[in-house]
Amino acid sequence: MTVALRMSELYAPTLKEDPADAEVASHRLLVRAGMLRKTAAGIYSFLPLGYRSVRKVEQVVREEMDAIGSQEVLLPIVQPAELWLESGRWDVYGPELARLQDRAGRDFCLGPTHEEIITALVRSEVRSYRELPLSLYQINTKFRDEVRPRFGLLRGREFIMKDAYSFHATEESLQEHYDAQARAYGRICERLGLDYRPVEAESGQIGGKVTTEFMALATNGEAALVFCRACDYAANQEAASTSVPRTPALRVSKPMEKVATPDLHTIAELAAAFEVSEHDTVKTMVGVIEAPDTPDHGRLVFFCVPGDRELNPVKADWAAPGVRLLAEEEFAARKLPKGSLGPVSPPAGTLVIADASLEREIGWTVGANEDGFHLFGADAGRDFAVDAWADLVVAMPGDACPRCGGELHGARGIEVSQVFQLGTKYSEKMGATFADEDGA
Repeated sequence: MTVALRMSELYAPTLKEDPADAEVASHRLLVRAGMLRKTAAGIYSFLPLGYRSVRKVEQVVREEMDAIGSQEVLLPIVQPAELWLESGRWDVYGPELARLQDRAGRDFCLGPTHEEIITALVRSEVRSYRELPLSLYQINTKFRDEVRPRFGLLRGREFIMKDAYSFHATEESLQEHYDAQARAYGRICERLGLDYRPVEAESGQIGGKVTTEFMALATNGEAALVFCRACDYAANQEAASTSVPRTPALRVSKPMEKVATPDLHTIAELAAAFEVSEHDTVKTMVGVIEAPDTPDHGRLVFFCVPGDRELNPVKADWAAPGVRLLAEEEFAARKLPKGSLGPVSPPAGTLVIADASLEREIGWTVGANEDGFHLFGADAGRDFAVDAWADLVVAMPGDACPRCGGELHGARGIEVSQVFQLGTKYSEKMGATFADEDGA
């Protein structure tokens, strides 16, 4: 049966003027066309035309998920704290997790994601390897209490998301389904007419070591990405590798010299005052390891990078898991001379991690760890020791591609989907096990 609706009967209140809080064209047009209305910051009501569009997108997603054998379920939005305590995420998830209590004082949260719920469901039902692999998906409302919701639907607090979860008996089966999900996401992007690019990414609060994001290229996208035209390398800027060519040192080694640098607290000020390149200086950022159950808990970390580059916080956490970068007010409390820090004679017990690019050069200008002084001509190995070399800097357009050596280019994008290999991150912690072929 077909139901016809006259335009005169359609509830689609249009506007002649742009909404005052709309920052991007998509938000302005959606509101003016009568497709949605703002209810609160980052929370929107879909009107008939808007919700009709949502249902069409959902149908494309359903068709592609069904085609790879994933089965649709519907999971609760309100989740008990006990499950999040089992996984360990209740105490580490930030303020984005909206927590609440029922009338009996029991703790719950509004689900930003559903790993705990789905793992608890499967562990109570699946007993044998014969029942695997199993892939389940849902299209459901999520809530994340974003600190600064903006750009309309692009960064809301309440949103509709398709999330799929799969369970496997072998690594090979996991890889197969990971690839199938990635191909399905590609087909969804193509059917929706998106100019997209799959990129290497960071897994964030979800976890896992292997992940791919699908970015819709857009000038107003919040995510920065880099890609190589000479090969198929592409990555979210926060996860992109930087290539460090092993070339001979360009500077001549000289004895290290201590120089007074009063009132010079930034790399730019130091470089201008002494007419040196910012690239020839070392920027030192400080963190403290707060990961529990580690012998390094409470240990200071000096992250050293070339002065013309920025420390990538994601890579810092990879190099020193559980690290937190110090806030401005903490330097004085720890008697650290901010603006004059460096790898030469750091405070006792400090872990020094340096970007790999510092290893191939000599004659660095570094902080002397004394207020108002710097050291010129410092060489790694001779003048300072490094506990670990790592890729620490934010990849930038113009860098060498880590895969083929070509030039990296930059773009902006909107993350429309992401696929993860979580391994046993949740199943181990939550006791989701099965009997294998040997009955073990």
